[in-house]
Amino acid sequence: MSLQARDSRVIWHPFTQVATSAKNIPIVRAEGVWLYAEDGQKYLDGTASWWVNAHGHANPIIAASINKQALTLEHIIFAGFTHQPAVELAEKLIKFIQGNQTRIFYSDNGSTSVEVALKMALQYFHNQGSPRKKIIAFEQAYHGDTFGAMSVGHRNAFSAAFGELLFNVEFIPAPEKDKTSESLDLFSKIIHKNDVAAFIFEPLVQGANGMRMHDAETLSQIIDLARKNKVITIADEVFTGFYRTGKALATHHLNNKPDIICLSKTLTGGTLPLGVTAVPEFIYDAFVSENPLHTFFHGHSFTANPLSCSAAIASLELLLEETCQENILRISNAHKTFKKRIQENKNIFEIRHLGTILAIELKTQNERGYLNPISKEITQFFLDRNIYLRPLGNVIYITPPYVISTDELNLIYQAILEFLDTIQ
Repeated sequence: MSLQARDSRVIWHPFTQVATSAKNIPIVRAEGVWLYAEDGQKYLDGTASWWVNAHGHANPIIAASINKQALTLEHIIFAGFTHQPAVELAEKLIKFIQGNQTRIFYSDNGSTSVEVALKMALQYFHNQGSPRKKIIAFEQAYHGDTFGAMSVGHRNAFSAAFGELLFNVEFIPAPEKDKTSESLDLFSKIIHKNDVAAFIFEPLVQGANGMRMHDAETLSQIIDLARKNKVITIADEVFTGFYRTGKALATHHLNNKPDIICLSKTLTGGTLPLGVTAVPEFIYDAFVSENPLHTFFHGHSFTANPLSCSAAIASLELLLEETCQENILRISNAHKTFKKRIQENKNIFEIRHLGTILAIELKTQNERGYLNPISKEITQFFLDRNIYLRPLGNVIYITPPYVISTDELNLIYQAILEFLDTIQ
């Protein structure tokens, strides 16, 4: 029996409607930007396997780091114990972030890093005897699939079954070029009552919302306004972190910096699950108390897993190497050139580019958004050409591993041109 047939009998896949979706493709190995299937086909991974892969699949340096650590210490409870990989990674991340963050709290994925940040912000005020319960987020946001993360995200198909169970959030428009004043004005009105605990945002790029991009200057103004009103700011850099936007963090494009930063995805180079919530000392201090009820009661069995931390250390070192930095700039420049080449195409509604992210939003008769039926057509078109792209509704996007070559990028660009020609 084939791997595909065995899978269909025992596996429940994420974000997949079995009744209408194509069968899952069995991948037996991967190398660089290429995925190799059971039937001998290979596919170019144009989305870095859900935005996580930075240095190519089966990267030997990261693999060696994991192997070495596995022979030394594979895991230990992180309450009452610590270990070298966790401490070293925290030190490196604080230096990498270059903000006022001084403490690293480990979890195991992007959703939980956000969940941790929200709980920290709310308990920060609770511990001081002046509770604030209101949270502000951007419309059309996506922060994950746990309940807190869903609550601060856009109420859509992802969370429809749980709507009555989610806590209330004040949503404001993201400061896109035509909504900058509206976004800033509404934020100012909401915080006027001094009951807002936190403002959470995806800096500059709303990934799941079709790679929609917004204005850095206005976002900086909102953060400044939040700080003046003692509102804790939370930057969800799960997708945008680690040079996806061309800089180490998307918040490095801003004049004003957030209080809390959430990281995951590319953190380990796409090898093992790990989440990070980085906080400044003033938030940490609010939990240091003789009162046991001021403790931050949150943790995971695999908090600060040594294997994951070792992978992250190796990935971070690779990111900072000259070769990787040159690749990031090369990809960004290639995207910019391709954008100019196709920007007048009659089938394109808008092209968005920042760093290694290129998003092409198509004109369609259906509404914009994740459930636009053209996504299945796009997916199959590229698979037929040995390229894996996972469109967000009517948005084709490229977020490749940083090791992708110019020739491999051109394979994707050429296939996009061919697809645009098929649209009537």
